Amino acid sequence: MDPSTSNSHPQSTIFAKTLHKVKTARNPGFCLLIPPPEKEKFGGFSEMQKQTYEASAAAAFIAKLFASVSAFKAAYAELQLAQFPYDAAGVQLSDQLLVDELKSISELKQSFLKKQIDFSSPHVTLMLAEIQEQQSLMKTYEITIRKLRMELESMDARVYSLRERLDEENRKLDAVGAISLNYSPSKLTPKGFIFVLNYCLRSVRCFAKLLIREMEQANWDVQSAAHLLHPNTVFLKRNHLVFVFESFICREIFSGFNDTLFWYDNDSPTQESLLNDENVMEFLKKYSRSSSSSSSSFGKFLKCKYLDLIHPKMEFSFFGNLNQRKMVDSGEFPETEFFEAFSEMGRRVWVLNCLALRFDDPITPFQVRRNTRFSEVYMESVTGDVVGSDLKVAFTVVPGFKMGNTVVQSKVFLLNGGDGSPHAPPTFVR
Repeated sequence: MDPSTSNSHPQSTIFAKTLHKVKTARNPGFCLLIPPPEKEKFGGFSEMQKQTYEASAAAAFIAKLFASVSAFKAAYAELQLAQFPYDAAGVQLSDQLLVDELKSISELKQSFLKKQIDFSSPHVTLMLAEIQEQQSLMKTYEITIRKLRMELESMDARVYSLRERLDEENRKLDAVGAISLNYSPSKLTPKGFIFVLNYCLRSVRCFAKLLIREMEQANWDVQSAAHLLHPNTVFLKRNHLVFVFESFICREIFSGFNDTLFWYDNDSPTQESLLNDENVMEFLKKYSRSSSSSSSSFGKFLKCKYLDLIHPKMEFSFFGNLNQRKMVDSGEFPETEFFEAFSEMGRRVWVLNCLALRFDDPITPFQVRRNTRFSEVYMESVTGDVVGSDLKVAFTVVPGFKMGNTVVQSKVFLLNGGDGSPHAPPTFVR
């Protein structure tokens, strides 16, 4: 027999078997040759081939498990979305998907425990599992985007509502101010000064809250910052922290009140110029940030107080730059929410001092030292918790004012016990 004939016979047999597999394949789109799935048919493979095949089957099983878990997470996310707002059909559909995925995971668990892992077509199983996992991830991301959009719409609606309320309150405040601030010199009384003082302190509270908000957005530890300003002070409620920053603001903004430090040049109003029919509301309009020149006394007042109150490191932490400080230092007024709130506060303090100049008797601010025993004659607790007979002052929030024989109480934050000095009048600070 010809050797070439004997050698070609096995090759033709292998080729015929391969051709038969291609013809009988279920999917006519492509040809994927897969080893026999049954373990007992591994006899025709080497040991290396067996290990490779089993590793592929294990990888396909794990991929299928992770795909089922991702599908379960997507179904759960969809169930949460259907609950708020409540969608009965959506909840029922998501619930059924959750049950189906739990059954699928349970079946995989049982097949693993019983060592009945499907060894057929591991490459196809792996590919399908990856596709399923990617689809589940995309579905989860789409649900997350829908939830974020709903939250954004809700926040926009809340912002709009709060702005409406703020506008309404401002309209009421302007209406009250236009009526109550119209004092003539003959009717000027301490009651009018107290009204304007409260009008001023509302802007101080607003700026203090804005300052805390900026601190929180800049990831400051607000409580630690408060304890740096007033150490060894206990704050029973978190909303009491605002009093610390009000104290800091009042200390700076009222510094030099009723003194030459408040006036910088000859264009400042004198007592004689104030004693006419011009009322305080007209001063509020005159000394506004938008209408005042940076070279005017009021403009210089804003500049001085801003540079004293807002530290460069604080501004850089809030905004990532010192642009506002540079503008203020060069005589410009930034058109930002932060400086707008500051300038409104400065405008009201300026007007309060203008009103103080209209009194015959000088108006002197005072503060209360720490550990001074609380006295209702000179002080008022900002928290309203005046219980006990041995109360001590932690710090002054708003200075008091002495007008002849009349005293406007200072607003103080009280300590929780501790040794204090004997009862004594507060120290007057010019």
